[in-house]
Amino acid sequence: MTTTPISILLVDDQPERAAMVGEQLTAAGYKLLAQLSSAEGLLFQVERHRPDIVLIDIESPDRDILESLSVINQHNPTPVAMFSARGGAEFITSAVEAGVSAYMAEGLSAERVAPAIEIAMAQFRSYQHLRQSLQRTQQQLDERKIIERAKGLLMARKNISEQAAHQTLRTLAMNSNSTMRNVAEQIVAHLQTPTK
Repeated sequence: MTTTPISILLVDDQPERAAMVGEQLTAAGYKLLAQLSSAEGLLFQVERHRPDIVLIDIESPDRDILESLSVINQHNPTPVAMFSARGGAEFITSAVEAGVSAYMAEGLSAERVAPAIEIAMAQFRSYQHLRQSLQRTQQQLDERKIIERAKGLLMARKNISEQAAHQTLRTLAMNSNSTMRNVAEQIVAHLQTPTK
């Protein structure tokens, strides 16, 4: 069984180093999709190539690259490993908030590539799992809130018990082949609309 090599988009502001790193990546079995000399066009290139990971080796990353990474993280989440001599807790925090999965405070080297890729991808998977779990929990909470609101409105308007209101929602959902949430949203919209 052959495994598909990890595909990489490399951003390096030093052409000679980028060429050397590109060769090292290819020799190590990675698939180099593209090399960029700056963050300009990074969003487009990530969208175009859909890499497994983005490696960034820039001497002095700036706000522009962090903004690009933030947009990527929102619209096309991708693991990112950043290598930079620029340190400082504030910058590293900003980088992580922008979507950097692994931050190495020294430049990219052959011996650091594989561990950095593994760390970045593991961190990314862990973060995505937490993010999805949080989204599911938030959706469930939102659903419960709207159902509870609909039950409260039914109880007040129809002068019925909570159990009867819940049964009414269930029956309406089954009869309309819909979810309780959808029925609850319709009830809330209808019963909260002021009558003339």
